Amino acid sequence: MKTGRRRKAAIPRSHYLHGTSAAEQRRLALLNDLLNEGSLREIALRGGEKILEMGSGLGQFARAMASRAGSRGKVIGIERSRDQLAQAVRLARKEGEMDVEFRLGDALDPPLRAPEWGTFDVAHARFLLEHLPDPSRAVRCLVKAVRPGGRIVLEDDDHDVLRLWPPVPGFSSLWTAYQRSFDRVGNDPYVGRRLVSLLHGAGAIPVRNAWIFFGSCAGNRSFPGFAENLLRVIAGSREAILSHDLLDAASVESALQALSSWSKRPDASIWFAVCWAEGRRPS
Repeated sequence: MKTGRRRKAAIPRSHYLHGTSAAEQRRLALLNDLLNEGSLREIALRGGEKILEMGSGLGQFARAMASRAGSRGKVIGIERSRDQLAQAVRLARKEGEMDVEFRLGDALDPPLRAPEWGTFDVAHARFLLEHLPDPSRAVRCLVKAVRPGGRIVLEDDDHDVLRLWPPVPGFSSLWTAYQRSFDRVGNDPYVGRRLVSLLHGAGAIPVRNAWIFFGSCAGNRSFPGFAENLLRVIAGSREAILSHDLLDAASVESALQALSSWSKRPDASIWFAVCWAEGRRPS
């Protein structure tokens, strides 16, 4: 017998490869320290914006945007991990920056109230889409969230653009295995190159794309942080690599040791860039 009710479509389960351990939380905090200034420069807030941050994580970038938006602005951060959300609140209280409203929820079914949809000036997501089996659904939510003429800003990885010099023994195979660990769980390690297409497919008008350089070289005071982030990213994915038989344990350990030694070379350099794209909701 038909009831007349429409069953809500099931939400595809997302899979974050890196987990929410204390070590991963420290890596994410370091990542924010390294990248936030570049992201703020590109998003170019003018003040007074109402902003939605999807996949807000530890909340550091959400708080940075709130600072730029000022007292006339408003930032809502949505994060699905209870651990990360709790840490975001603790960090905000510690820094005395409680000007972001954090909400527990999924990027594919955001916890926005009916009157909030279509009211944001900016909707932003960084390093979110690469961990979703259906990134297009998340982008459609972002487009729906902003007002007509509102901005949708996406930042994400294309892992194929990473280059290290001088070459690190065994690293190429390890990095390939790391990338393969994404598609083994239905994620996309190259989603960055698709950002403009995802905006278009979600009904937005793509207006700009760019790179945010995310690299450094030995001798620069930022280099140890970039090297540490790279080491932690791969070390944190070790179990995923091994469980999917993408590389044997001895090869993983050998490459990690070589990477650690390489990071101390006086001529070492990391070349990487984050893909960045902006679209606008049609008026």
